[in-house]
Amino acid sequence: MFGERAVELVRGLHRAADGHLPAFDEDGARRVLEEMKALYEQNQADVNEAKSGRSDLIPTIKFRHCSLLRNRRCVVAYLYDRLLRIRALRWEYGSVLPNDLRFHMSAEEMEWFNQYKKSLATYMRSLGGGEGLDLTQDMKPPKSLYIEVRCLKDHGEFEIDDGTTILLKKNSQHFLPRWKCEQLIRQGVLEHVLS
Repeated sequence: MFGERAVELVRGLHRAADGHLPAFDEDGARRVLEEMKALYEQNQADVNEAKSGRSDLIPTIKFRHCSLLRNRRCVVAYLYDRLLRIRALRWEYGSVLPNDLRFHMSAEEMEWFNQYKKSLATYMRSLGGGEGLDLTQDMKPPKSLYIEVRCLKDHGEFEIDDGTTILLKKNSQHFLPRWKCEQLIRQGVLEHVLS
């Protein structure tokens, strides 16, 4: 039946949990586009016949056209929802995505992510009177300026504003400025130790 593949494309994305990015369904999208091409070609042939006086084809042409519009809406909804999820990933993980998330993205989505990342960086640099302002920090209002963190994996040396260098080794605990380690918490290098 017309539109089944397009609806299945949207359902597959809807089944994924919020914030989770399933693998791009290239095969499903290609099948929907092939179906749309076939519907369009059938409509073109029937329109040419209808122009020559076969008015009995008009309901079929209208039905196929509605199927085309529905498929287009489903494909656009699928792509738009994926872009919203990818945009949210930039705010959650920062400018470097984990490999498992990048694996689920198409080449075009990776290009879009990189362009979004550059646009956001340019905008953040333009704020704050020449110094820039990192909008991705303090996604939740902080209760204190310093937090206790535990290192989940070896990360190497980490320098804070006063010039102090700290070696982040697995299972080591540190008392650091919140804004300096929030990005590492999101990347999974550090975890916030709740007292």
